[in-house]
Amino acid sequence: MPRTHRKEQPLHALMRFILILVGAAMAAAAIELFLVPNSIIDGGIIGISLILDYLTIVPFGILLVVINLPFLFFGYKYIGRNFFVSSIFAIVALAILQVPLHPLAGVVDDPLLATVFGGILLGAGVGLVIRNGGALDGSEILGILLTKKLPFSVGEFVMFFNVFIFLWAGFVLGWEQAMYSILTYYIASKTIDIVIQGLDDTKAVIIVSEEYEELSAAINSRLGRSVTKLHGKGGYKDTSKDVIYVVVTRLEITKLKQIMNDIDSRAFLTIMNTQEVHGGTFKSAIH
Repeated sequence: MPRTHRKEQPLHALMRFILILVGAAMAAAAIELFLVPNSIIDGGIIGISLILDYLTIVPFGILLVVINLPFLFFGYKYIGRNFFVSSIFAIVALAILQVPLHPLAGVVDDPLLATVFGGILLGAGVGLVIRNGGALDGSEILGILLTKKLPFSVGEFVMFFNVFIFLWAGFVLGWEQAMYSILTYYIASKTIDIVIQGLDDTKAVIIVSEEYEELSAAINSRLGRSVTKLHGKGGYKDTSKDVIYVVVTRLEITKLKQIMNDIDSRAFLTIMNTQEVHGGTFKSAIH
């Protein structure tokens, strides 16, 4: 019997759209108070819109909406209705909110300060929008559509896409401004990652050991972490064995290695970065 999915509660939807609005306001402030006064751009559709705003008489807000709309419509079946509506709301909000900010003077006239703080503010705003189910840039949607027929990943497509934008910016705004723009894009992308993923740095650990029972008990008692036992089979001797899977914080790695050395110094250990950890009983505690 197919599972019935619950609809989003009105209060939750309201809070989500309020946070999207806040994110759009932060992005508008970054663009109009830091980047535009110093002739610096971001990557993606925002970057294209800023360059065209510089070259034509069409306002940035109108360019942003018009250029983004085809990507959102074409990508509708891949991103879903909620994402589509949230993205339209975020883009229109950015286009409207930047209008009253445009006549204001820039916060700083030092390009380096504008790059750093504008990039952080822009990244925080875009990240807040993404975290709440929307988007301000259709370039990744375009990447999803095109990479289904081209031998590139979405990340590679976005990178190539932005290379051409920054080259274009070099010819239009000057090469020094293009280099500041690349730095802005880098800072913004890192800030987006922090906002979306949070500051918790967790690691997924896989341990292969003959002493898996004792190791599991020690990790649980000495580290306070629950483990998952995965059934595996060795590729060399074709023998069955249990594999330990556990998620820990960065600060717990040293103690985990100490537990391993105490019980089985020959155990095989693999440590992998994780994006986010949700559910279960996981807490970012220090033991």
